Amino acid sequence: MTTPSAALPARTQVLIAGGGPVGLATAVELGQRGIDCVVVEPRAEVSHARPRCKTVNVRTMEHLRRWGLAGRLRAAAPLPVSWSQDAVFCTALTGRELSRFRGVLGLAPDGDRFPETGQQAPQYVLEELLREAVGELPACTLATGRRVISLQQDHAGVEVLVGRDGGEPSAVTAGYVVGCDGPRSTVREQIGAAYLGEHALRPNFGMVFRAPQLAGLVRHGPAVHYWILNDVAPALMGPLDLTGTWWIIAIGVSKEDGRRDPLRLISGAAGRTVEAAVLSTDPWTARMQLAGRLRAGRVFLAGDAAHLNPPFGGHGLNTGIGDAVDLGWKLAAVLQGWGGPSLLDSYEAERRPIQQQVIAEATRNMNVLTPELMSAELDDDGPRGERARTAAHQQIQEAKRAEFFALDLVLDVTLDHSPVIMGGPGRAGAALRPGARLAHAWLAPGRSLFDELGTGLSLLLLSAADPSGVLREARARSVPVTVVDLSRTALGARYGAQAALVRPDQYVAWRGSLHQVSPAALIDRVRGAPG
Repeated sequence: MTTPSAALPARTQVLIAGGGPVGLATAVELGQRGIDCVVVEPRAEVSHARPRCKTVNVRTMEHLRRWGLAGRLRAAAPLPVSWSQDAVFCTALTGRELSRFRGVLGLAPDGDRFPETGQQAPQYVLEELLREAVGELPACTLATGRRVISLQQDHAGVEVLVGRDGGEPSAVTAGYVVGCDGPRSTVREQIGAAYLGEHALRPNFGMVFRAPQLAGLVRHGPAVHYWILNDVAPALMGPLDLTGTWWIIAIGVSKEDGRRDPLRLISGAAGRTVEAAVLSTDPWTARMQLAGRLRAGRVFLAGDAAHLNPPFGGHGLNTGIGDAVDLGWKLAAVLQGWGGPSLLDSYEAERRPIQQQVIAEATRNMNVLTPELMSAELDDDGPRGERARTAAHQQIQEAKRAEFFALDLVLDVTLDHSPVIMGGPGRAGAALRPGARLAHAWLAPGRSLFDELGTGLSLLLLSAADPSGVLREARARSVPVTVVDLSRTALGARYGAQAALVRPDQYVAWRGSLHQVSPAALIDRVRGAPG
């Protein structure tokens, strides 16, 4: 439900400050479990002026599949995955091609490693879809034209003062608050947390522009990214749709220089004079920052309110969606009565190391951009130009491959220090490792193992075993458990275990033999209760 003008409820189980993709994803995770939540968002409409994130990665697509939204996003995305899966490095769109990566950013299938490929889509497309999904959930309220002003908490809840455009502020009592209100987060300020880290020194100038003739000039075929290596417009650019809307980031260009002559940058990247209409500009500098803490009592931070990283590699928004999923199912478990006190403590223990890894990787990607890859002879004819282009190709392949093929960071990060994982990290490289994402498998064409998992815990039976002890202890604690019997498949041999307990976010919480584990201890550990 969206309420641009109606009164807010006096009480809610969870109040979410910020209705961008991370706040909305948190609401979907909660709302699909029947948890009452209110999303407070200043903007009445989603702006198309700045596309922001353009890569919805494999892991986020897995969550969208779980929510029943993956197909809807692909239908709404202006660029189908089949259109291109390439990143091209060139001297200009009409210039010489220097190097190319194929099957980038998880856009190409990789056996049965994942059920959903990545999807190129402007952030506003994802945000509009999530607004629709929140509006379809009876437990969720999206209140636009409002912002959190202040909050105070005690052992029983959080009193939140919510301001309204042109109206008097109102108070809402929430069981929990999630701050998804971006870099200028009021929630972060209210709990006394501050960013730690640094800013990059080099400016960047982003633009969105219309140039319907530009695609017909490109010499290199379709690509999701074109990296432009020339002195006029060292840039990264790509199409937003197939009708002539483009984005560009001019590297090292200040706000003043960019706004003074934006068409010079566009024509420089194209390699010839181009007629274009600039729709928006977005000057920015990269930030590598992480909030000093992600929680204060009943108040949590997620997304950009908690961490900022350079955009190179496409990890920022996707990391925020991971925050939303981790926190969302845990809050629901606690509010439904089966989550214990350590479950919410595990949010920071699990997410902070991942956020740190993402910041470090994005910073490494930023260290080699188009200015660092340029040389004076790249467009020259003759032997000198050939040598320069060969050297550039080799440098690009060595320096940038990790940026485009980062599925280890997307799929293989582990929760090695989580207090709610039982049995330690397990054997490195194992297909079924506690603290790792469950290795995906296809059970039949179009039927993913992930589709069989429940909204609570899932007990995978990989060989003949009696689950009654675990189910009895789960029922005694009101823990929802879905049994997935795979004993007649070949997965037992692949996974090397009799059974496994999998969380709602598809992470393995435990693997082993049911007759060698205490069912009570297992259930209590995974639900975050004292043993």
